[in-house]
Amino acid sequence: MVPALATFRRIVIKVGSSLLVDRAAGEAKRAWLEALCDDVAALHRDGADVMVVSSGAIALGRTVLRYPAGTLKLEDSQAAAAVGQIALSRLWAEALGARGMTAGQVLVTLGDTEERRRYLNARATLGRLLAQRAVPIINENDTVATSEIRYGDNDRLAARVATMASADLLILLSDIDGLYTAPPHLDPAATLIPVVERIDAAVEAMAGGAASELSRGGMRTKVEAGKIATAGGTHMVIADGRVPHPVARIRDGGRCTWFLTPQTPVTARKIWIAGSLEPRGTLVVDAGAVKALRGGASLLPAGVVRVDGLFSRGDCVRIADPDGLEVGRGLVAYDSTHAAQLGGHNSREIEAVLGQPGRAEMIHRDDMALRGL
Repeated sequence: MVPALATFRRIVIKVGSSLLVDRAAGEAKRAWLEALCDDVAALHRDGADVMVVSSGAIALGRTVLRYPAGTLKLEDSQAAAAVGQIALSRLWAEALGARGMTAGQVLVTLGDTEERRRYLNARATLGRLLAQRAVPIINENDTVATSEIRYGDNDRLAARVATMASADLLILLSDIDGLYTAPPHLDPAATLIPVVERIDAAVEAMAGGAASELSRGGMRTKVEAGKIATAGGTHMVIADGRVPHPVARIRDGGRCTWFLTPQTPVTARKIWIAGSLEPRGTLVVDAGAVKALRGGASLLPAGVVRVDGLFSRGDCVRIADPDGLEVGRGLVAYDSTHAAQLGGHNSREIEAVLGQPGRAEMIHRDDMALRGL
């Protein structure tokens, strides 16, 4: 049994270059894109938040710049990305706009999903776009990223984005309809695996082990994306993206592979905060704040009575009650200097105190894990 598509409230859809761009012509596959945007619009009408991780910028840009076929040098790839990002954004904006939706471009690098301060910035931006019912169109920022600081494939990037944005479903649209017991082009007897409940060594071997020629890209990166997604509480689906209306096909029971997780994004995130991060400092809060936190509220500056330690924005900190007992832990929205300045102040006073606007919460409830809850 797999979940029904209608039960998911926040969905990331990953689209590869080969699905979106006709490489021979160097043009977008507009009819396919229109059909996919019909699927996105249907999810949107049902109340789901939708994000798209879309490749295609370099493929589109190299045509405009008249680059020859073959591998591009780094600087040429970056130039093609700079031109292609404009074309890619326009494609999505026009297709979604025709269906009453607003597109927002978000360019990220590896550091934006791994360095906590930048992670919080990116997470907040995505959250704000979704709150406005926009559809973020996300891509790796190939204009500035080099091999040392980039993902290099959008499968794993999409999984990082899904966990960062607390999505409950990641859809990887591919040129294959799921995970097989062996590469189907090499083994005619290979069969599709409809459900993967846990990614173990046997599943990884099906995708090509670490020493295999199959380990570069392809199914291997998709299984690695599945490990990232499911660890973060996000279900994942690999499905054939070459067909019209590929998401509707998943909804209607089409062939695909589901990677299931027993957790929710919120639960997984709180486990990560509570058990995987080393606290860098402590926020001592008053009794009223403790009660509010246990009632599900975020930690506001007004409830903070003392700041101990030196920490940066995005670091994990302890939250302690007036007696010094740990109430929980969380990712703090201010560095220790600003947190100390804001302690005891109303959120409306943040700009007056700091001389610039800031986040209303010292620690948002989604970035917090409380003891005993």
